[in-house]
Amino acid sequence: MAVLQMQRISICAMKKNRKAILEELQSLGVLEIDAAELDPDLETMDTMNARLLFEKNASLCDQAIMILDEFSQEKESMLASLAGKPLIGRKQEQEVIENQEEILKAAREILEYRKRLTENSAAVIKIEQQEAALAPWIALDIPMNFSGTELTAVLIGSIDGNVTRDQVYARLAADAPDLEAFDIQEISSDAGKLCLAVVCLKSQAQQMEEALRMQGFARPAQLVSEVPAQELQNLKDEVERIHKETGRIQEKIRSLHTHKNNLQLVSDYFRIRAQKYEVLGQLRQSASTFFVTGYIPKKQVPSIEKRLTEKYDIVFEAEDAEGENVPVALQNGKFGAAGEGVLAAFGLPGKGEIDPSTIMTACYVFLFGLMLSDAAYGLIVFAVCLGVLLKFPRMESGMQKSIRLFMYCGLSTLFWGVMFGGYFGDFIDVFSKVYLHRPVTVKPVWFAPLNEPMRLLVFSMLFGLIHMFLGMGLKGYMLIRDKKYLDFFCDVVLWFMLLMGLILIFIPSSMFRSISQMDLNLPAAVVQIGKWMAIIGAVGILFISGRDKKNPFLRLALGAYDLYNITGWVSDILSYSRLLALGLATGVIASVMNQMGSMLGDSILGWIVFILVFVIGHIFNLLINLLGAYVHTCRLQYVEFFGKFFEGGGKEFHPFRENTKYVDIKED
Repeated sequence: MAVLQMQRISICAMKKNRKAILEELQSLGVLEIDAAELDPDLETMDTMNARLLFEKNASLCDQAIMILDEFSQEKESMLASLAGKPLIGRKQEQEVIENQEEILKAAREILEYRKRLTENSAAVIKIEQQEAALAPWIALDIPMNFSGTELTAVLIGSIDGNVTRDQVYARLAADAPDLEAFDIQEISSDAGKLCLAVVCLKSQAQQMEEALRMQGFARPAQLVSEVPAQELQNLKDEVERIHKETGRIQEKIRSLHTHKNNLQLVSDYFRIRAQKYEVLGQLRQSASTFFVTGYIPKKQVPSIEKRLTEKYDIVFEAEDAEGENVPVALQNGKFGAAGEGVLAAFGLPGKGEIDPSTIMTACYVFLFGLMLSDAAYGLIVFAVCLGVLLKFPRMESGMQKSIRLFMYCGLSTLFWGVMFGGYFGDFIDVFSKVYLHRPVTVKPVWFAPLNEPMRLLVFSMLFGLIHMFLGMGLKGYMLIRDKKYLDFFCDVVLWFMLLMGLILIFIPSSMFRSISQMDLNLPAAVVQIGKWMAIIGAVGILFISGRDKKNPFLRLALGAYDLYNITGWVSDILSYSRLLALGLATGVIASVMNQMGSMLGDSILGWIVFILVFVIGHIFNLLINLLGAYVHTCRLQYVEFFGKFFEGGGKEFHPFRENTKYVDIKED
């Protein structure tokens, strides 16, 4: 539970060692480089062309890998993404990098094969369109580009519309009565299109075509030199040839799958170099030296300084980092780190704030289990998450933390399920009564919320009050740490007195007895103490909250406004009724599923229906309530808990490191 202390370091070294030192810092991955405060009059190096080349080579390998995956016969499992990146030694990486030209050549070959496949696919589509255009002419027994003999002309074309050959003859007789000695052959008539072959005297060919055009006659777009039937067969043969060629190309691509691992290493190699050259272009340099500045966790400074000064002639300086731009890095144990993702979704600690990860994780797990509150569901969640963590030890860090958080939430759910007697809802009661004909009941260790919902409501609000008081306590801790004792008294102690006083007054009241169905008779002295605590707290808030204002009326108005925030506390406490709502929802839906499944009784059909309803219904109930518990627990942390002491807004620490896509590289 700590925000790492950051130091700003400055390094001045010889220009000849620039790339080597950058590679050293990149492999260590502990320094966030920031050159903003360096002298702008110093020069920078133009690395754009080199970066573009490295990024181009990395992209080339990435595309080749995607193509190999597309045609690979090895299908990855749904959980393969959880496995994380394989760990590769530096020596193995170097062996592959030495053959980078051959690997890049293989990548280009794969892309060329993919290009040919795309061209083949386009060619097949084009041929299919040609086949469709030839289909109406399949009965034509002469080539479509045949123009006629020495004395005759042949006009091949079509007329759109529902016309017949006789109608064409009639129109020709009316429009061109001078035409003589011609013949019209109908090739096909389908889908409102009449295909014709017209034979006429060559001397009257132009007149004939003009007369036909008046009826909508048009030549075909594709005039082939073969008889249509033969041309259609040629096209089919071409399609078959293309398919065979496509199959051979696909096999060649599959045969290159052995290059995938090397392609991944080379891709990451060029990606790392591009990152290095990006930083290299930001560094300030003189004629013979260069400068590196940035932020690093204080505990890392001695080892980094020793490592660099032993290898290179450098000037190394470190000082405590201050200011708004200092990046934030968290350090927690496994339990606290599990909740860092939830914290980061809200915001990292701002300047002067503590890291609440561990405390927040404990509260998160506690409240999550209270919302889900079924022992069987909790055991399932815990077992699944534990299995995933054991099976995939190299899982990506953020995902690993999230799954570990849900594993802890599963344990909490198991605990509350035992306390409330929920095992797939009332499964044990229903199953034993209907199918064993011998009722068996597992009593809750504490109480059953379905039978005593108001009792759970009271405890939900009690847990909520403790949760918010904890947040207020953390605020008090930060104020005392910063020696702001007056602020601690005014903003924490007075509010604590007011709230505790009101609670002590409220507990013996008839309203509390009506809601909680509990009769708690506090001693009169305790109630009297509560009254005075509330009065002192309220008066103190009224007169001291606006202490930074000199105008007494403005100070009083601000105090009254601050005192009005008591309504916000009431609203926040009521928000914890969602613990009751979601806890009851889990049990009610589970019970409904059990009742629905057992409606057909102890029969073969009844067993089948029960199993189906049980499996499907409880999976649905588990998933929907997991989502609900996650969302509402986050909401309670962000609004009710963080609202008492935490603002966030810190800048995340992004060290200069080897950000790879496919593999992690370790030092041998």
